[in-house]
Amino acid sequence: MNEERSKWPLWFTGALLIVLFVAVGGAWTMIEWTVNRIYVPEGHSLLLRYKGPPLPFLPGSRPVATPGEFAQVDEGGNPQQIGVLQQMKGPGRHFLWYGWWQTELVEDTVIAPGEVAIVTSKMGKDLPAGQYLVDGNLDETEFKGILRGVLGPGRYRINPYAYDVKPIKLETISRGAQQKVAGWVEIPSGYVGVVTNLTANPATGAQPGISEDVLPPGLYPVNPKEQHVDIVKIGFREKSIKAELMTDNQGRITMDKSGEPMVANDETGITFPSNDGFSIVMDFTAVWGITPEQAPEVIRKFGNVEAVETKVVVPQIESICRNMGSKLGAVDLLVGESRQQFQESTSKAFQDVLSDKGLTLLYGLVRHIYIPQEVRVPIQQSFIADELKLTREQEQLTAKTEANLREAEQKVLLETERITVETEKLVAQALAEGEKEAEETRAETTKLVASIDRQTAELEAQATVLRGEAEANVEKFAAEAKAEKFKLAVQAFGSGQAYNQWVFASGLPDDLELKLLYAGEGTFWTDLKGFTDVMLGKQIQQQQPERQTIPATRRR
Repeated sequence: MNEERSKWPLWFTGALLIVLFVAVGGAWTMIEWTVNRIYVPEGHSLLLRYKGPPLPFLPGSRPVATPGEFAQVDEGGNPQQIGVLQQMKGPGRHFLWYGWWQTELVEDTVIAPGEVAIVTSKMGKDLPAGQYLVDGNLDETEFKGILRGVLGPGRYRINPYAYDVKPIKLETISRGAQQKVAGWVEIPSGYVGVVTNLTANPATGAQPGISEDVLPPGLYPVNPKEQHVDIVKIGFREKSIKAELMTDNQGRITMDKSGEPMVANDETGITFPSNDGFSIVMDFTAVWGITPEQAPEVIRKFGNVEAVETKVVVPQIESICRNMGSKLGAVDLLVGESRQQFQESTSKAFQDVLSDKGLTLLYGLVRHIYIPQEVRVPIQQSFIADELKLTREQEQLTAKTEANLREAEQKVLLETERITVETEKLVAQALAEGEKEAEETRAETTKLVASIDRQTAELEAQATVLRGEAEANVEKFAAEAKAEKFKLAVQAFGSGQAYNQWVFASGLPDDLELKLLYAGEGTFWTDLKGFTDVMLGKQIQQQQPERQTIPATRRR
């Protein structure tokens, strides 16, 4: 059998291997696309829990994650522990080995417009004592508990293993007569939000209590566990205390013989006795208000704006008018000058009271004073003629003022047209000047560029000349240095002949040997000894020993 297999051609063996690889690859692909493939649709995420192989000795085995914590992963996102992964996979196809992974399809959290979401962290350490809000954003929290920040409208991918999400709309908190709100808070125009902090916020430095900083009109996501908001109307309000008048069957006001309205109920309005014993009824109107800066103090002292009106405005109006009015006689309250003084004094006193309580008074007006007929009629008759005269004068003044107003309106229209023409003229002039300056700048720029190019050419020419001079100087200095070298050498040896002899001696080989034969006096050989000394430079050494010493090897 083995002999028959050995006779199979190589191509048949290769074909079997290819078929085997294709079969294995096809089987693996089928498993991937049938068993391991997980499709996540839009608006959903995939929660992953790595459970590892069924047997601990198989590849992929990992230690179990700490309870209450996510399984750790490496930089590539591969699990290093058995447990739930923090990051969830988004929409699309994902291939995960079925035996090692447990998955759960999680729908995205959608916070609709007009809602906020309160998020509770289920993982992490316990909060320190005295704290009950968790700082940090999603997937960045360290402690368990309610997150300080809320989620505004939008779509979020939130791991349900770590967080609970509770959407809320506007939440109203009633505390006696106070109405506070939280959640999705809308502050309309003309209102501000006074914030009551329920706990300290280390990030902003806010402390528990009513904040001095108010929220301007707008939309705010407010965590009801951290803050409550009082929506306070700012600006001025009108409060009138008026007497109830008598009316007929048709609802018309009943007048007395002098044409003054008659009071039906003395309990209404502001009632007080004058100093001469007459019963006086008065109407009073106050225009008071709250500025944004005063709103926190109003909430802190009174709880709400309605309490300000019932506890401060109305009682103070009645008290001030009664106290000041009872000091005057009935005639003083009717006559114009003394009545004007009464009006000014009551308004000033009322303004001081509201200012001390952190409120603003725009007007405090005495609307009407109902004086008994027996006091009023004689005085009215004595002043009626003067009043008619004054009325006519005022009518004339009004007509004149109306004419002046119309004239002023025409002047305004004329001035408007003139300013419009002047403006158009100035705009055209400015445009022309701008174009002129642009052209001049452009020409000047061209001129400067040409000048710079000329200067550049001159500098390049100078550089060429300087380079040539430098090269010539280098050659000149080298020749001078060489000549100076020979000059110094000659001076060192005392003469040119001595220097030449040293050069000659320096050129002799080191192994040269000289042998002298003495043949007696008076012969050539007798003088040869002196000749040798001359050649070796002994005479030069004896004359100038400090200048040059010839090595012994050169003197042999």
